[in-house]
Formats: sequence, structure tokens, C-alpha cells
Amino acid sequence: MALSESTPTPTPADVHAVDAGAPAQPSRGLLPLLFTGNAAMYALYVGVGAILLPLQIQHIAPHDKVAMLGLVSGVSAIFAAVFNPVAGALSDRSGRRNPWILAGGLLAVPAMALLGAVNSILLVAIAWCLGQAVMNVYQAAITSIVPDRVPAAKRGTASAAVGLGLPVGSIVGVLVGNACASSFRTGYLILGVLVAMAALLVSGLSKEQRRPAKGPVSFREQVRAFTDSLRAHDFRWAFIGRALLVLGYFAISGYQLYVLQDHITLPHGMSATAAAAVLTPLSAVSMLVSIAVCGPLSDRLDARKRFVGVSAAASGVSALIPIVSPNFTGMLIFSVVNGLAFGCFMAVDTALVTLVLPKAEDAARDMGVLNIANAGPQIIAPFIASTVVSLAGYDTLFALGGVLSVLGALAVRPIRSVR
Repeated sequence: MALSESTPTPTPADVHAVDAGAPAQPSRGLLPLLFTGNAAMYALYVGVGAILLPLQIQHIAPHDKVAMLGLVSGVSAIFAAVFNPVAGALSDRSGRRNPWILAGGLLAVPAMALLGAVNSILLVAIAWCLGQAVMNVYQAAITSIVPDRVPAAKRGTASAAVGLGLPVGSIVGVLVGNACASSFRTGYLILGVLVAMAALLVSGLSKEQRRPAKGPVSFREQVRAFTDSLRAHDFRWAFIGRALLVLGYFAISGYQLYVLQDHITLPHGMSATAAAAVLTPLSAVSMLVSIAVCGPLSDRLDARKRFVGVSAAASGVSALIPIVSPNFTGMLIFSVVNGLAFGCFMAVDTALVTLVLPKAEDAARDMGVLNIANAGPQIIAPFIASTVVSLAGYDTLFALGGVLSVLGALAVRPIRSVR
């Protein structure tokens, strides 16, 4: 799709319109709650997506595991793409976030229990679709807390609190998945309970100022509103940049277990799940360091684009390491560099995108639209990755992930209203 450059440059009032209703300071305890809520969410996403789901599919269809994982992951991500903006729009209409966080979090328990109980590819796909649906209700609402309750000057720090949830959640998710590798039901249930507990904490302890509820909107108007969001010049480029980088990231990370099983030379006696249990915490520590530095520093320098660009470019470089060195040492180096790069991205990108939202009153809806840039690439990535691996092998997959990450870095350059 050709991107029109005729959209007027936002005025300062437009740029900060989304901050009009935000308080001067985040409420006490909000940032730890954001961290907790996001850590639980990523624990489920990573534990299921990186360990439990690939193992379950391998158990059901060992000879077609690459294609079947691509199919299940791609179809379920369609549900994520649909439910995220819809749930965001519904929470905008209600004027509340906490009830949606609570509902999505509590429903994660039965969804995960169902996923652990099924034993066919079709039923796994259906159950994970339901899991994606409820988790994206939760995600759409908790993502909207930053533009709702945090002023623009503090969003780098808030973005760091959100970003810290990824490495910590990743460690928890992989450790749970590795510990429950022989008992899918237990692993799924533990991860669902973690999200439910986090939802109870966030919705029960975070203060929410109720916004005016909106009247019902027709489906046609909702579709037009989603399209209108992407007509805003800066918002559109933020969408494209995130989509490209996430596509590159998930094209590789979604197949980590199979990469370790089929491509990487591991030390004698080390299993692929044990290797993942080493690599993921290593990457997570790198993310923690990067997030702790880059989030507050981006506030101090008021330079979001620079950090996003550097992080995406570094992600591209990191993807070359396993090509040059397809062994465990290479994967260790890859995990460190990629962790630093993606941690910088997570620390700053949330702040950047909240500063280019078109309208304050539609913050959750627009964040839901932007989250299609998270879910959409996850729809495409499994199909692309399984095709690339089947036709050209894992080296080509790493190269493709690197190219997409670099393109993501270039996409933030046209943004005008944020440095």
C-alpha cells in the first residue's frame, strides 16, 4: 500500500493531545503493578509459545511439527489481531480498563486448562485461539494504562517498567515450561493462574479515574475509525516500524526450540529444552540491563527514535551470529546481543507510540490498532518461517529476521513529532 505524504504535520497541540487527561505524575505503585501485569502476560506467551505448545505439537505430530506449529500459531494469531483492537474499543466505550484486565486474566485459567487437556492438532488450534482471545482482552486494557495515567515526560520510565515484564516473564515462562515439559496440563494451568493473580492485583490496587462512557458505535463506523487511525502520518510509521521488527523477531523466536533440536550443535548430553532454559534467562538479563538504562535515558535525552533505530539495527546484526557460528556458543552470543537490542526496543517503543496516538479519547482503540502490529506479524511469521525452513533451512530464516529488523529501524525515521 502506498503511503501518502499529504497528511498535515501534527501541531504541538495535536502531538500532546493524548496526554491531556494524564496526571502530572503516575499514581504511587502504578509502575510496579504495570511490571507485574506485563510479566505475567509474557510468562504465559513465552512459556506457551516457546516451550509447551511446540512440545505438545511435536508429541501429536512429530513428523509434521514445523508445518503444524506454523499453522496453529498463525491461525491463533488471527484471533489476537481481531480481539485486541475490539477489546480496546470496548474498554474505551465503557470508560474503564480494570474490569477488562480482570475479566481477561480470570478467563486465562479455563482457557489454559482446556489447552492442556486436548490431544489433536485441531483441538489445540481451537483452544489456543480461545487463549489468544482472552489474553488480548487483558493485553488491550493493560497496554492502555500508560497513555491513560502516565504523563508524556514519564513515559520512557513507564515504558521501561512495562518492558521489564518481558525478560522477567520470559524467564518464568521458560522455567515453568521446562519443568512441566512432560506434563502440559500442569504447565498451562500454572501460567494461567499467574495471569489471573496479576489481574487481581492490577485491577484491585491500581486507582482508576473513570472516563465518560461512549455510546454504541456501528460496525461500519468502528472499521472506519480503525482505518482513520492509520491515516495519521506518525502513527502509521510507528505501526509499520513495530510490525517489521516484531515480524523479524517472531520469525526466529517462534521456532527456537526446533532450531535447538534440528540446527544447533549442543554440548553432549544437553537437551533442547535445557538449552532454552539457559539461553532465555541469559537473554532476559541482557534485556533487563538494556531496559534499565535506555528507558530513563530516553526521557532525559527526549530522543525516542534514536533508541528504537539503534535497537532494531542491533537486532538485525544479532541474527547473523547463528549463521556464522551454528553452535551453543554462537547461540549464547546471539542471546546476549539480541537481548540488549530487544530490551532497548521494549524500553522506548511504548513511549514513542503513546506520543503519536491520534486522539486521547480513543487511546485504547488506537493502542489496539497498533497492537495489530504485534499480532499481525505473528499471523504471518509462522507461515513464513515454516516455508523458509522447509525450502531453505534455518540459516535463511535467521538472515530474513535480520533484514526485517533493519527495515523496522528505517521505518521510524519519517516520524515528525517525536525526536
